[in-house]
Amino acid sequence: MSKLKIILILSGYQFTWLMCVFGELLYNSFIPGLIFGLVFLLLSFLNSNNKKKFTFTVFLVSIIGYIFDSTLVFLKVYNFDVSLYFGFLPIWMLILWPSFSLLFDEVFVFLSNYKFIAIFISGILGPLTYYSGVPLGLIEMNQLYLFIFLMIIFWMSLMYFYLNYLIKFKFD
Repeated sequence: MSKLKIILILSGYQFTWLMCVFGELLYNSFIPGLIFGLVFLLLSFLNSNNKKKFTFTVFLVSIIGYIFDSTLVFLKVYNFDVSLYFGFLPIWMLILWPSFSLLFDEVFVFLSNYKFIAIFISGILGPLTYYSGVPLGLIEMNQLYLFIFLMIIFWMSLMYFYLNYLIKFKFD
């Protein structure tokens, strides 16, 4: 895969995240994130070399993530302060999880050579990304230590699952 494609996917996810978060903060709306995220997902799908693998990976990782987040919010470990929810989560999480899942389909492949480092870094960056919502006023921590513990376990497990199982799926 070309470096340009990796940069475009990483940038697309980051811009989707920014549009979701700042759309909520500045406009009290999920619309900017939804629109940008849908365009990003559509363009990524159309440019995917293996549409079956793309669809499977995005769907599986998104479902796992959405269920995990929903469970923690249901258990009141943390909660979101946003304008519109779908279930227990902000509606923009419906676009943010699939956008993030694209990284597993195209970008994280190189991490298979650095499994320990990748799993370790996931345990740090995953929780930090969520925690960045606290100073922005989007997330309220109700049980900080439980949040940190569960997030570290989840993100390390997700990367472990990806590197040891999901990456090996073949869709020809």
